[in-house]
Formats: sequence, C-alpha cells, structure tokens
Amino acid sequence: MRGGMASKRPLNAAISWVKRQPPKVKAVVAGMATLVFIRFIVHDHDNLFVAAEAAHAIGILVLIYKLTKEKTCAGLSLKSQDLTALFLAVRLYCSVVMEFDIHTLLDTCTLVTTLWVIYMIRFKLKSSYMEDKDNFAIHYVIIPCAVLAFLIHPSTSHVLVNRICWAFCVYLEAVSVLPQLRLMQNTKIVEPFTAHYVFALGVARFLSCAHWVLQVLDTRGRLLTALGYGLWPPFVLLSEVVQTFILADFCYYYVKSVVGGQLVLRLPSGVV
Repeated sequence: MRGGMASKRPLNAAISWVKRQPPKVKAVVAGMATLVFIRFIVHDHDNLFVAAEAAHAIGILVLIYKLTKEKTCAGLSLKSQDLTALFLAVRLYCSVVMEFDIHTLLDTCTLVTTLWVIYMIRFKLKSSYMEDKDNFAIHYVIIPCAVLAFLIHPSTSHVLVNRICWAFCVYLEAVSVLPQLRLMQNTKIVEPFTAHYVFALGVARFLSCAHWVLQVLDTRGRLLTALGYGLWPPFVLLSEVVQTFILADFCYYYVKSVVGGQLVLRLPSGVV
C-alpha cells in the first residue's frame, strides 16, 4: 500500500508541474508523450508520412468548403497562402529535376489547390479578406530563408542551384504559417473552419516531424549521415521541429476549446 502511494507521488508531482506551465510547454510535453506512444504502436514509421499527407489533405478540404460554401475568406491569411505556393513551386521544381516520385504528384495537387485558394481570396472573395489584419511582412522570412539556404544546403551530387532551392523550400515551409498565426492573433477570435484548417496543418507537421525523429532513432543517427554531411542534416531535422513548435500554442488552445465545447476559438495575446 505504501509502495503504491510512493509510486504515485512522482506522477502527481509531474502532473502538477505540467499544469503550472505555460501553454507552449504543455503542448510540447503532450507532443513528446504522443511521440513515445506512436513509437510503440506504429511499427512502420513511413506510415506517419502518409498520415501527415492525409491530415494536410483534410485541412485543404476544410479550406475548400469554407471558400465555396461559406463564401468568405475572413480569417485566412493571403500571405501564408503566398508563402505556401512559393515553397511548393520551388519544391515541385526540385522534385522534377532531382527525384520524380509520388510526392511530385502530391505536391502538384497541393500547389494547384493553393493557387486556387489564392485566386479566390484575391478576386472572388476579396471583399471579405482582412487585409488590414494580414500585416505580417513576408520578406522577413523569405530573405533569411534564402540566405540560410545559400549557406547551408545538401551536399549531394546535384547542381548547386538545385540544392540551394531544395534547402530554401525546406526552410520556408517551416515558417510559412507565421502570417496566418499573426492574423489570428490580431483578430483574437478564430471561426471554426479556419481553426480546423490550421489545426490540420499542425497535426500534419507533427506527424511529419515524428516521422523524421523516429527514423533517426531507429537508424541510430544513420539517417542523418545518409542526408549528407556538414550542418545540412541537423538543419533538416531542426526545420521539422521548428514548424511543429510554431503551431504548438495554437493546437493547445484548439484542443482546449473543442474539449470545452466552444465553437469559436479565442486566442489570448502572446500566441505568436
């Protein structure tokens, strides 16, 4: 009996510590616990990449529904869609010239859909676009990503320009959601379909990050060696972690809102 009580004390202390932490820490702890859980129940970690693509597709379908049925683009960041289209276009080019595979087709579909979303926001639903709230300066992410790609890129046998382009799309993808988060922070209130879309992105990026992390663990670091040498391998993994971390706060408040039965998500200051 005493042994059981003693064993519960560290667990209760850990739970109490987590409850006292800010949302981002809670989200990170939850993510790490989920990662451990996935490690034991998913034997083929390549399935995580497929699941990530599926989550992203669900997010896009939610976005299409919002634009076609709700006839509004309120709450959506055109600048995030522009960044998404940019990194997808660059990645599609790299995929075609470097390694044409099934992901080339997936990226083509995603790019076409993203361009359609951009068209709808710019022209068809322009009256509902919150231009004054979508005030993130995207050159603050494009220029650093381009500079970083020039300095740190794959060490493969491909043409240098292609290697730099590949690194650029990896870095840009990691931060492409920042304008969307800024817009939601400016409005404070996020309507359901936008919240569902961004949460789907968060899930997709978490699963993609989990795929990379677990692959590295399974190969005992050999995967990083296979990606090349120098700073590029760890920066690929870091990019996956960064894009997951960026959405951690939002996903925490989204889950909290859903569990609480709230249809509209209210974001406190400091999420972005």
